[in-house]
Amino acid sequence: MSQALKTNLSDLPLSQIDLSRPELFADEEILETFKRLREEDPVHYCADGQFGPFWSITRYEDIIAVDTNHKVFSSSDAFGGIQLDDNVVRPPVEGVEISAFITKDQPHHGPIRKSVQPIASPQGLDSFKDLIWERTNNVLDSLPEDEEFDWVERVSVNLTTQMLATLFDFPFEDREKLTYWSDITTATEGSDHFPGHEKRVEILLECLEYFTRLRHIRANGPPKFDFISMMARDENTKDMDDMNFLGNLLLLIVGGNDTTRNSMSASINAWNKFPEEFAKLREDPSLIDKMVAEVIRWQTPLSHMRRTALEDIELGGKLIKKGDKVVMWYYSGNHDEDVFDHPRQVRFDRENGNRHVSFGFGIHRCMGLRVAELQLRTLWQLILEKFDSIELVGEPRRLKSNFVNGYTEMKVKVKRRSS
Repeated sequence: MSQALKTNLSDLPLSQIDLSRPELFADEEILETFKRLREEDPVHYCADGQFGPFWSITRYEDIIAVDTNHKVFSSSDAFGGIQLDDNVVRPPVEGVEISAFITKDQPHHGPIRKSVQPIASPQGLDSFKDLIWERTNNVLDSLPEDEEFDWVERVSVNLTTQMLATLFDFPFEDREKLTYWSDITTATEGSDHFPGHEKRVEILLECLEYFTRLRHIRANGPPKFDFISMMARDENTKDMDDMNFLGNLLLLIVGGNDTTRNSMSASINAWNKFPEEFAKLREDPSLIDKMVAEVIRWQTPLSHMRRTALEDIELGGKLIKKGDKVVMWYYSGNHDEDVFDHPRQVRFDRENGNRHVSFGFGIHRCMGLRVAELQLRTLWQLILEKFDSIELVGEPRRLKSNFVNGYTEMKVKVKRRSS
């Protein structure tokens, strides 16, 4: 982002601030704008946003108030779903309206979510532990020493794509398609990976075609422990139409990809920015759970979740009207000074680091959060064992997106521990 744009944004009257612009999230300067809004206008109305008018909720407590009040604040795709841009679920292509359990209100949300919930249960996690350890170990052992490479591609994308293939029992040789479909799913106009509305729909329908073949095979084969088999056999999902099947596929792909992938990259960024904290971790590996929670707070893998007001309601002294678009900025809530002391810093001794809002609250709380935490914990247990340093080579490149808070490139060099 240019310096001129940063200056103009900070100088703008509050009424002219539009947080929906994807390019604003290409670096961390957006946190300064969030700070200003928390202090001056925490329930902020943008009348002329890139994706239409919307309210921005930036304080931690207000975010929780919205997130836990699903009777007033709807996630339904009928009103535009969970992203700022309605076109994500209702693209301007005839006959295409994408629906998933995250974009459904009760009573329709729960039964579909329940159909795939077993994979994230304690028993499900136990079944993946050895495989996650083996794959992480192999990927880290394959990294070149004293040679520049892209951590995002070689580690973060690689590991999460392998895990996605396992969760879906997806043909391993085609697993890169999963990352591609994930990137296309959340892309909006002005963000990275956006190919245009019609091309985006074409790509997502290719995803549907591929998975429809798998669904037929799983429905008529022996029971298996994967997302497709579960949806193909559960009474609440086995007969769902194409758009619902596609929507739930995309939700599970994105959910299994973005949080973990970008937190894996963020942890390396944090190590380089706050080496003293990671020195504490090396001295006391029992801090690893706090490290995982703190990095997820600091990074915030998804910048926002959106709701639609089902009735007039007052929040923060403002009247939100029925039908208004309401955006909870998780990225801002995780950097709220009233909740987190010195939030821009990574601190493993933070008492409330696990109170972050990155996984949401209420009925839509992230189903796969324990899977993500397991992968991050395993990665760092092995990093501590294998490496003295993983050094950034230049500044990481961040994704242009108001939704996925991620990295597109992170050049590093590693130095292994001497045996």
